[in-house]
Amino acid sequence: MGFFDRFKKENKAVTVTRYEMMTDSGNGFYAWNGKIYQSDVVRSAIRPKAKAVGKAIGKHIRRNEEGLKVNPDAYMRFLLEEPNPYMTGQQMQEKLITHLELNNNAFAYINRDENGYPTEIYPITATSTDAIKDSRGQLYLKFTLVNGKAVTFRYTDIIHLRKDFNSNELFGDSPAESLAPLMEIINTTDQGIVKAIKNSNIVKWLLKFNQTLRPEDLKKATKQFVNDYLNIESDSVGAAATDAKMDAIQVDPKDYVPNEKQMNVTVQRVYAFFATNEKIVSSSYSENDWVSYYENAIESDIVQLSDEFTRKLFTRRERGFGNRIMFESSNLAFATLKTKMDFVNNGIDRGYVNANEGRDVFGLAPIEGGDIYVRRLDMGAISESGDKEEKKEDERG
Repeated sequence: MGFFDRFKKENKAVTVTRYEMMTDSGNGFYAWNGKIYQSDVVRSAIRPKAKAVGKAIGKHIRRNEEGLKVNPDAYMRFLLEEPNPYMTGQQMQEKLITHLELNNNAFAYINRDENGYPTEIYPITATSTDAIKDSRGQLYLKFTLVNGKAVTFRYTDIIHLRKDFNSNELFGDSPAESLAPLMEIINTTDQGIVKAIKNSNIVKWLLKFNQTLRPEDLKKATKQFVNDYLNIESDSVGAAATDAKMDAIQVDPKDYVPNEKQMNVTVQRVYAFFATNEKIVSSSYSENDWVSYYENAIESDIVQLSDEFTRKLFTRRERGFGNRIMFESSNLAFATLKTKMDFVNNGIDRGYVNANEGRDVFGLAPIEGGDIYVRRLDMGAISESGDKEEKKEDERG
């Protein structure tokens, strides 16, 4: 039984919008037919972003007049850590971002208990999606799954991520029209290379006979040429001689290989489409390269994750009491040791980083008492006059 077979399906609805998804189902040699995830170029372009977003840690934040609390409710912390019995939060985030990059839309269903509290989150892999409304104007999404079954859920129970949000009122624009020409070029080029390699391994010399010969005579003359001049045990020591009856032309494999510059240009266009580059894909980036990539391609998706999880997991009333989901991610994981040291030292001195947060930057486990924020004594609060406020003598102990 599939994940969604046990959930209630809505029947009374009117179709208003349809969105076709680009999905991958099947194995074998890659050829452009909409299954772009089988392309090594596309997969390598998407993987760094999916991995980076997967490392973001989801936290339940409650900020109100009583102060700030992190993960105050155990059920929400468990939901972010283990959204369903089949995957962790990190795995779900990677899958959602992969869907988002392939389709410019990503969906996840929120299963709730009888009191309306979220208990599970399931990413949805669908071939198409219909936006439908009932007679009261309630919005639903009807998904056609890869197994052919259809499920319908209220839009309020769907986490919906999107990009290139332009022409459609609900869905991000499909990348199919933009990617199809590039994938055709890459596929044709790859096939051309395979054929060139096969030809270069089979045909090394072309013998052109200046007279008409019977087929058996052609084979006999060709075999004689091979035995005399291409056999490593031949006495010809690399030299070949022909008479007027035949011209011997050596086949250069380079003549059959597609232009390398054109190939690289096409691959770079695919990378640019996914807002990445060769350094990011090959993990040869510098600190500045990663910071630029993070701010351009990753940070906005993490913000979207935080906003969408917040508005779908909490009611307006709960959000009014300061509840919010925040996905924390740091681009310091790829920073130099000096940058990490400067960040931690300055953060601890100024009180915006505690000892455990500093240890986390270096991949170290937390320590007892390390969650307390401290600050240098010469960095006290500033009064309205601009002078540092002096602590009372009895507070100094």
